[in-house]
Amino acid sequence: MKIPKRIQPLVDEGLVDEVLRPLMSGKEADVYVVRCGDDVRCAKIYKEAEKRSFKQAVQYREGRKSRNSRRARAMEKGSKFGRNEQENSWQNAEVDALFRLAYAGVRVPQPYGCFDGVLLMELITDDQGYVAPRLNDIILTREQALEQHQSVMKDVQRMLCVGIIHGDLSEFNVLLDSKGPVIIDLPQAVDAAANNNAKRMLERDVNNMTRYYGQFAPELLTSKYAKEMWALFESGKLNPESELTGEFKESTKAADVESVLAEIEAAFDEEQERKERIREAEEG
Repeated sequence: MKIPKRIQPLVDEGLVDEVLRPLMSGKEADVYVVRCGDDVRCAKIYKEAEKRSFKQAVQYREGRKSRNSRRARAMEKGSKFGRNEQENSWQNAEVDALFRLAYAGVRVPQPYGCFDGVLLMELITDDQGYVAPRLNDIILTREQALEQHQSVMKDVQRMLCVGIIHGDLSEFNVLLDSKGPVIIDLPQAVDAAANNNAKRMLERDVNNMTRYYGQFAPELLTSKYAKEMWALFESGKLNPESELTGEFKESTKAADVESVLAEIEAAFDEEQERKERIREAEEG
C-alpha cells in the first residue's frame, strides 16, 4: 500500500521496512500495521491538535512537568513554540508511560519509540495471530469476567504504584489476547501525585471497568476498589503486593456539598461521552 506521509521518514531511516495495512482510524490517531525487519508492529500516527477531539485535555496535562524552563514558560504562554512543545509533550506522554508501565509489570504493548509523532509499538494478537479484539466486542462467562476484572484491577494498582492513572480506561481501551486483558491508549495518562483530578479519574477508570465486567458478574458492581486503592495510595501504604479486597468503609464526616455537586456534574458529562463512544463503535 501507499506509505502514509508521516511514516515515510521512518522508512527512509530504516526503522520501518513496509507498511502492510491500516488497522484503525480514531479521533486521536491513525494506526497502521508495519513490518520492521522480521517483526510485525504497530505505527500509531497522532493527529494534530486541531484535528483531535479529546475533550478537557487541560485536565489531563495538569501536573506534567517540562525539564526545560524555557519550554515550560512557552507552554504556559501558548506561543507557537509553546504549542509545538505542548504537542510534543502530549505525544511523548504515551511512550513514556508505556516504558514505565511495561517495566512495572503492567500488561501494555511494548513500546519501541516515538519518532516525529509516530509511535512504534508491539502489535497485540490473539492465539491465532490475528489482531486482538477490543474488550467491548467480547461476550464473557461469569468466571472469565471475575478473572479478568481481577487482572485489570491489579494492573491499575501497579500503575498507581508508579504514579500513573490511565485517565480514559474503559472496555474500548483494553485488548484481549490469549493471556488476558492488555491496556492500550495512554496519551492522556495522569500524574497521580500532581494532578488535582487524579482521584476522580482513578475512580472513573475503575468504575468503567467494573461496570463492564459487572454485566457478566453482577457481584462486582458493589466493589469499591478505587476508593480502597486511593486510600492506601494517599497514606503511602499502597505497593504492588498489596492485597485488595474491593471493600471500603466510607467516612461519616459531613460531605462538601459543592465538591459533591461538581463530581455529579463531571460524572454526567463523562457518561454522555461514554454513550457517544458506544454509539460510534456500533456505527463503525
